Amino acid sequence: MSLWKVRYADRLPRVPTPLTPQQALGRAVAERRQELGLTQEELALRSDLHQRWISNVENGHRNPAYASLRRLAGGLGLRTSALIARAEAQEPR
Repeated sequence: MSLWKVRYADRLPRVPTPLTPQQALGRAVAERRQELGLTQEELALRSDLHQRWISNVENGHRNPAYASLRRLAGGLGLRTSALIARAEAQEPR
């Protein structure tokens, strides 16, 4: 490794990387859940999904099927299209 990288690389400004669609959906779910004042467990009960699954969605590790997305949106008090619109608003143009 060069001496420059050792001394200066960590001083460079970090450029944010764009969100993947899964990360954008996860952020939209987490934000709406927090707006409602729900825990992941409470959302899991409302949507009939597992808490770990919701955690994976919020962390951008799951790409939910349409049926699961509908249940998740229902638990958040949204139409599926409204949840998708929130996710799309997170993505860069």
